[in-house]
Amino acid sequence: MIRRLVLAVLFLAGLAAPAAGQGPGQGAGRAYAVQGECGGRPRTLVAMADGYCMGRVWQRAGDAGPRMPRGLLELPGGDWLVTDLGSWDAGRGAVWRMSPQHGGGVRWVRLIRGLSMPHAIARGPDGRIYVAEMSRILAFDPARPDAAVAVIEGLPDNRLHENRHPLSSFVFDGDGALLVNVGAPSDRCLTATGAPITEAHGQCAETAEQAMVRRYAATAPGRWSRDWTVFAAGLRNSVAMVRHSSGAVFQAENSVDLTTPDRPFDEINRLTPGGHYGWPYCTDMATALPGWTARPARCGERTAPVSLLPPHAAPLAMLYYDGAMFPELRGRMLMSWHGYRRTAGRIAVIETDASGAPLTDRSAHYAIYPRGSRPYPADAPAPRAQILTPGWNVRPGRHPQGSPAGLAVARDGSIWIADDRSAAILRIARPD
Repeated sequence: MIRRLVLAVLFLAGLAAPAAGQGPGQGAGRAYAVQGECGGRPRTLVAMADGYCMGRVWQRAGDAGPRMPRGLLELPGGDWLVTDLGSWDAGRGAVWRMSPQHGGGVRWVRLIRGLSMPHAIARGPDGRIYVAEMSRILAFDPARPDAAVAVIEGLPDNRLHENRHPLSSFVFDGDGALLVNVGAPSDRCLTATGAPITEAHGQCAETAEQAMVRRYAATAPGRWSRDWTVFAAGLRNSVAMVRHSSGAVFQAENSVDLTTPDRPFDEINRLTPGGHYGWPYCTDMATALPGWTARPARCGERTAPVSLLPPHAAPLAMLYYDGAMFPELRGRMLMSWHGYRRTAGRIAVIETDASGAPLTDRSAHYAIYPRGSRPYPADAPAPRAQILTPGWNVRPGRHPQGSPAGLAVARDGSIWIADDRSAAILRIARPD
């Protein structure tokens, strides 16, 4: 009964796979209608910022290809690797190879199956491909996917549907270490009656091994220590992380799930060794969370966010644009907002300084809201951002509400997006 209730909540929030026979991209309202062309691909009807269009590379209509595409990685020669969450049950995920065909369309080959909630994918310093599963990180050569090996094991799992944030993510640090997201096991570290779950010192008892970014030291090329240290703590869910060429590491925090649409704000944090970023004690700049208001001093002890994002944006991917197609975006931070409220369906472009940190304004206006509207926090840093997809709300008969998960910049500078709820691969390019 509890499991069914959990899955029902996830489905209503757009986080769970539909029932068998009603896969993503197959039902009414999930299809991307097209008209004309966008950089050589059928052009969707999503209203875009001036100078940009969104093409439909692929959308699932039968049994071929991923059910819930999440991560994207381009290979030499123009093929792509795509991680497929499959569902929120263990063992149903996969890694696919997508080959775009001349004249449109794609060909799919499943390289690895039987994975548990694979999400992040990246090429490592040794040239191998790395994929983060629910409880481990794999490395493999696309030419020999059957020889995939686990390089990090023992991450928390979600086999009993008790772990709120089971997805793993990672970045390679400058010294070769792996920085690995381990999400919080609950929303706010509270019992069913709203009482704090504490240890002997009155701190959240769930933070000893979770709600953090772990550091696994490199021991040799392609090898990492089995032991780990805490790189940064007090982080509810760090599936979106990026390392700038300056060496700075940034994380986009998916904040807690309060029922109010205007609170709390998601965050951008600059991660530094030993930093604590507030979960589950406080959010925004210094707001104590329900259940922990008797311990307000914890908010003053946290490392404050670099910037606040709109409430419930649910950032799932972030990267720095380095392509040639959009020179006006070069060096800026791109971020996918996957949320299910009005912040959903956004690709945000954020201005940055030389270290990769977001440029912010105080008492600023968020680009997704009409001028003069609320909510935004008083005297708090908001990013200087442009929204590339202002019209990605649901338009019946035209397109679904956007659900961008993975982001990637192709060699030609176009921006590729995995939409997991509608099982689609999309591409932002210049209008023809």
